[in-house]
Amino acid sequence: MKKLGFILMAFSWVYSKPVIAQNQKAIITVSNPTSSERKEEVVAIAWKDILLKYPSIDTSNFKIINNLAKKDVPFQFEFRGEKTIQNLLVQVDLAANASTKLLIQKGKSGTSVTKTYGRYVPERKDDFAWENDKIAFRMYGKALEQTPKEMAYGVDVWVKSTSRMVINERYKRGKYHDNLGDGMDYYHVGYTCGAGNAYPYVNDSIYYSKNYVRWKVLDNGPLRTTFALEYDDWDVAGMKVNATKTISLDAGSQLNRIEAQYKYVDKPSMDLVVGIIKRKDQGTMLLDEQQGIMGYWEPQMGEDGITGVGTILSTPIIKMKVSNTQLLTQATSQKDVPFVYYTGAAWNKANVITSATAWFGYLQSYKNRIENPLKVTVE
Repeated sequence: MKKLGFILMAFSWVYSKPVIAQNQKAIITVSNPTSSERKEEVVAIAWKDILLKYPSIDTSNFKIINNLAKKDVPFQFEFRGEKTIQNLLVQVDLAANASTKLLIQKGKSGTSVTKTYGRYVPERKDDFAWENDKIAFRMYGKALEQTPKEMAYGVDVWVKSTSRMVINERYKRGKYHDNLGDGMDYYHVGYTCGAGNAYPYVNDSIYYSKNYVRWKVLDNGPLRTTFALEYDDWDVAGMKVNATKTISLDAGSQLNRIEAQYKYVDKPSMDLVVGIIKRKDQGTMLLDEQQGIMGYWEPQMGEDGITGVGTILSTPIIKMKVSNTQLLTQATSQKDVPFVYYTGAAWNKANVITSATAWFGYLQSYKNRIENPLKVTVE
């Protein structure tokens, strides 16, 4: 497996410039424009906006204080694969229609707890696995194609009942199909979209690619992990297509943000479907074409529990439907324009989201968050 580039760690210290003046403080105001509480939300503050007001900030002597609580706020410098900082990430809780002030001061920040993490897993047939403090996932690499009985196309879910990072432990002990007290992998993907993968859709047929062939980590925690997976050309109804899927997972979130870039010629657009595998036994479904929300609360899977899976599209929906094997949302991808959507899962045994009503409510609340982002001002 060929790695595209070196991993950019989240706390690379750059900008060796003079510190902020002795009594000067950069003030960031984060406001909630909605009538709903916003909990554990990661907000991105453009680094260029901070530098515009405070060009002398020194990131090696830098901390953030919550003005009300007078406590350190965990943060992350987001690089997005670049050599310089693109965004400052912070995680906040805000009541409805409330705001908070964050002070950037000189000083050493406290140790941040890692809440997101991902890596390429060469020891398990080129998996790429990632997680946060709520849930975990994996995508399948090229080596898995050599074992047809295990071959799968979609997004896999690893359920969790702990906020710790666990994927390394699970791979090391080699028993991730068993619940040893922190969750497990009991989710079946097979030859489907699994938990929300997206593929070209022509004349009611899904054109699956093979598995990813190259990977690159753009950021790796502690608050956001982002990576890109590249897929070689495959045939879509006589047209050659390739794809790059950039996936981000924030701390505190049940859902990933996926930016899928499809490359092809001869056509201005191409239809896609985002899919969720359906189980044989009866589950509970939500197909909301107007809001672009597709949700599935699976049937009870014995002692393993229940997994909720959901997808959210902000682009116009052509239609939603249920086939014999999958729930499908059909939409159109414009040439050279990233196709952005959200997908993720929850486990009832984590004792946070324990019913179909709660899961569908979470998806609807998340859609509201997407449409009404937290507002940020730098003073």
